[in-house]
Amino acid sequence: MGNEKNSAIFPTYARYPFTMVKGEGSRLWDDTGKEYLDFVSGIAVTSLGHAPQVVKEKLVQQLDQLWHTSNLFHIPNQETLAQLLTQNSVADAVFFCNSGAEANEAAIKIARRYHQKVLGEKRYEIITFQQSFHGRTLATLTATGQDKVKEGFLPLPEGFVHAPYNDVAALEGYITDKTCAIMLELVIAEGGVVPATPEFVQEVARLCKAHKLLLIVDEIQTGLGRTGKLFAYEHYGIEPDIFTLAKALGSGFPIGAMLGKAKLIEAFTAGSHGSTFGGTPIATAAAIATVETILAQKLPARVAELGAYAMDKLSKGLQGNPLVKEVRGKGLLIGIECTQPVADLIAEIHNKGLLVLTAGPNVIRLLPNFLITQEDLDSGIELLCSIIATHSAAVVNG
Repeated sequence: MGNEKNSAIFPTYARYPFTMVKGEGSRLWDDTGKEYLDFVSGIAVTSLGHAPQVVKEKLVQQLDQLWHTSNLFHIPNQETLAQLLTQNSVADAVFFCNSGAEANEAAIKIARRYHQKVLGEKRYEIITFQQSFHGRTLATLTATGQDKVKEGFLPLPEGFVHAPYNDVAALEGYITDKTCAIMLELVIAEGGVVPATPEFVQEVARLCKAHKLLLIVDEIQTGLGRTGKLFAYEHYGIEPDIFTLAKALGSGFPIGAMLGKAKLIEAFTAGSHGSTFGGTPIATAAAIATVETILAQKLPARVAELGAYAMDKLSKGLQGNPLVKEVRGKGLLIGIECTQPVADLIAEIHNKGLLVLTAGPNVIRLLPNFLITQEDLDSGIELLCSIIATHSAAVVNG
């Protein structure tokens, strides 16, 4: 465990008290040699498990060839990856960056620029939703519908309003002549693992069409199979104008992507946006191997099956527990909402060798990798249910 008292690192993270030194498949090992079953996956990043061989081979090959040129030059891996993504989605073009926040920043910029430079309109405002999370740059934290991430960063940039999530009746009242887009997560992940209702998503799509707004879907945590479809928008039968990817895209190598329809290409011309490191040969090599594996092994379908199984097993295992309010989610993005804060409970779970995380103060979030065996999924869920049952009994008995 690192000595945080003498650390030269800004203390921006409330880290768990472990130092992980090795990962393989569904397991991590700390610097004491203790083994953990991982239901965190680096916050939905290592979706093929830790250190997948297929990605390693592609990376080793690339490391022997070329690391970095900047975007002053053509990067063949970018074109290969962009074709993979557009051929398997509703998008026509891709901008590569380094993170989810950067991908959402690009989405915000292209939405404004499309209205202002292509359509000649003075629209700039984007509707987002309460409890959403879109990143920690000044624009994306302002877009985020949680006040806690905004403290101390005033003044915040103009152009964002926050509507209530899953509220069909309220939404149209937030649209003005300044509105250029609606941006939403189809599962509010950081804010509690709350899936959007079909009625709500259909109303968002209808309003975007009626008012000529761009529909932006933040797929940073849901994209590339996590919900049981390659992209979460597929569950709802909609076609976003823009959607964003990051976490699972590079199996742990920093990469993000903003994808959009052909009509938006005119808004992002030379000099309008850029990134020195966006889509390096190394990051795109990792992403190509990751996406090809997800597609070749039909992993979204496997996630759908495992997710339904896990939700059923959790619901049955936690039924009647007074500490548990609801089990919800999509695919292998699962939340267990409790009636009280879960920090102490999560510490107990970690100490027993299972890694989980929060989604707000009262929700336990589970993010197993897509290739987890049913045996490991079973053992993790059984351990989790057992610990919650013991914890609940202790709370009830005072």
